[in-house]
Amino acid sequence: MRLLIVEDSDALREALRSGLEGLGYVVDATGRGDDGLERALKGGHDLAIVDVMLPGLDGFELLKRLRESGSHVPVLMLTARDTVPDRVRGLDLGADDYLVKPFAVEELLARVRSLVRRGKSVANPSIKIDDLAIDTVSQLVMRAGKPIDLSQREYALLEYLAARAGSVVPREELEKHLFEQPPAEGSNAVDVLVGRLRRKLCPRGTADLIYTRRGQGYLMSAPA
Repeated sequence: MRLLIVEDSDALREALRSGLEGLGYVVDATGRGDDGLERALKGGHDLAIVDVMLPGLDGFELLKRLRESGSHVPVLMLTARDTVPDRVRGLDLGADDYLVKPFAVEELLARVRSLVRRGKSVANPSIKIDDLAIDTVSQLVMRAGKPIDLSQREYALLEYLAARAGSVVPREELEKHLFEQPPAEGSNAVDVLVGRLRRKLCPRGTADLIYTRRGQGYLMSAPA
């Protein structure tokens, strides 16, 4: 899963990034509101954490424009002002939760897990492709009843491909989803990651589930 952090405090932003990456999330982070809105509008995030006081564009205006664009990505607002009008304003604009500074990082991580679970409960949290089963809440992956141990980035790649099973996903789209900074032009980082995932999911003697479409991208589907 990919999260967006828009927080102008370098120390807090990096603390949140570290904690969330430790939980297995792919994290995209910025310290400016205008840049945060631009990133959010590109889509691909499962949750956004947005501070109210930001340079370039404040968090309320960011949230307002994001909702006006039609985006329903869950948003957790952060603020140093513990006032009812501020909380009401954020919720009226479409925030899903509100956290007042200072707070323990552990509390924010718990709020994030709750919002993610809430979002997953709307749709089926389990994805099945042939004999592959993915629990997107616990991030447990099994094939033919046997658990598969994946790195954080391998799991992020798998969930993204599986959620779009049957469709070709362009390499450029995977780069944006998996890496905060896109790899250098000509890099084969995505291909290497797909290769590692394929070897774990499809060892010798088992049917392939990930197919390369040369010049287009990758496709995940049950064997024909």
